[in-house]
Parts: sequence; C-alpha cells; structure tokens
Amino acid sequence: MENPRPAKVAVVNEVRERLSSADAAILTEYRGLDVAEIARLRRSLREAGGQYKIYKNTLMRLAVRELGLEELEELLLGPTAIAFVDGDAAAVAKSLRDFGRTNPALVIKGGVLGQTFLSAEDASALAELPSREQLLAQLAGAMAAPLQQMAGLLKALPQNFAYGLRALADQQGGVVDVETAESAEAEPEAVHIPDHPGVSPVPDETENPPDFEGESPPSALDLPESPVPDETAKPPSDDSSESSEDQGEQ
Repeated sequence: MENPRPAKVAVVNEVRERLSSADAAILTEYRGLDVAEIARLRRSLREAGGQYKIYKNTLMRLAVRELGLEELEELLLGPTAIAFVDGDAAAVAKSLRDFGRTNPALVIKGGVLGQTFLSAEDASALAELPSREQLLAQLAGAMAAPLQQMAGLLKALPQNFAYGLRALADQQGGVVDVETAESAEAEPEAVHIPDHPGVSPVPDETENPPDFEGESPPSALDLPESPVPDETAKPPSDDSSESSEDQGEQ
C-alpha cells in the first residue's frame, strides 16, 4: 500500500497490536445482523472477557501478514468482525455459540489461539470446553483428594494404636503398661547361632572358672613363705676351729 493515509496506518497498527496481545481471536461473519443485535452481542462478549471489533478486510489482511498469520487471510471474505479474547477463550466461544442459537445470521469462521490457527470446527469446539473457573475447581478438587486421604490416615493412627493395646490387654487378661509394651516392642530378640560341628565354642569370659575337683584353687596366702635373713644377727662362732687350734698348741 503506497502512501497510506495515517488513519489506515493507525487501524493496521491497532489490529496488529490487538492480535499480538490477545490470548485468542475468533473471526465471525455478521451479515444480516442489525445495529441493535450487534450492540447486544458486544455486551455479551464484554461480560465474557472479549471485545467485538469490525474492520475493513483490506486493513486486516495487512495486519495478519505482518504477524505471519497468513491462514487468517482465507477467512477475510465478506463482512467480518473479530472477537478479541483477553482471558478465557472458552467463555467467549460459549457466548458466541449462545448468541448464534437465537441469531443464525452470526457465523463463526475460525480464529487463532495463541499462535495456533483454528478452523471453524476448532473455534466451535472451544465452546464445549469447561470454563476457566470450572477447570480451576476441578484442579482444586483433584489436589484436595490426596490431602483428605492423608488426613484420614493420620486420624486413624491413634485409633489403631488403641485397638492394638486393647487386643494386647485381652490376651494378657489385664491392664497393659504402655511403657512396658513399647519397650518390649523396641527391644530386639537375641539371635541364637548354633555351634558349627568341629568348632569349639567361644568361651564366655564373664563366667566363673571351674573348681579344681571341688577344692578352691591355691591362693598366694596358702603358699609357705621363705624366711627373710636377719642382717643384725651375729654369725655363729666357729668352736670347732678354735678347739683344733688349742690342741695344736698343746
């Protein structure tokens, strides 16, 4: 388009910006609708989160070409309006479907969802999807179900413990001491390891040594003590040597 007028340039820019920022856009043919019906349709779409705009097809072609949405050019035939969606595309599609039931002149051509091209059947199928609020409610219900199950399990723990104590008391025929029962459960049982044939058992160092045929083993007190020599005592006199010397002198 050579030397376009500023007004046309502004319209092309508006369509391009709306298509870029919108979550979805649904193209419709409004042939046969009067001004009052179009105004009622606009109010209905506004309540659902959409805006209904009418532009010339030549200007809309320029905008979709700049955005690379050539698939939409095939839909720009005849009187065309665009329902821009900011939010829930299913809600806007439902509003168009409900209005078209009482006004057959409204025809859904197709559109885009993000960067995905929608045919007329695809755009009509959006009306059958749950709304955003319904999806959030279903998601919340799916997340709450495991939490409710966990709460039920936690609530059942004290009851199961009480039933176990009652059964134990019935077996013992009396009242069960909780601390004794818990310590009995916590204390592991001793494991008996059978002796291997041909291997002597390991002696238990804590046992008393065996008796010596009924007698007590000798202790250090019963042994005879060696006499300690007295260094202060005088050595005995050698009478034999002195008598022999006397006999020699005689």
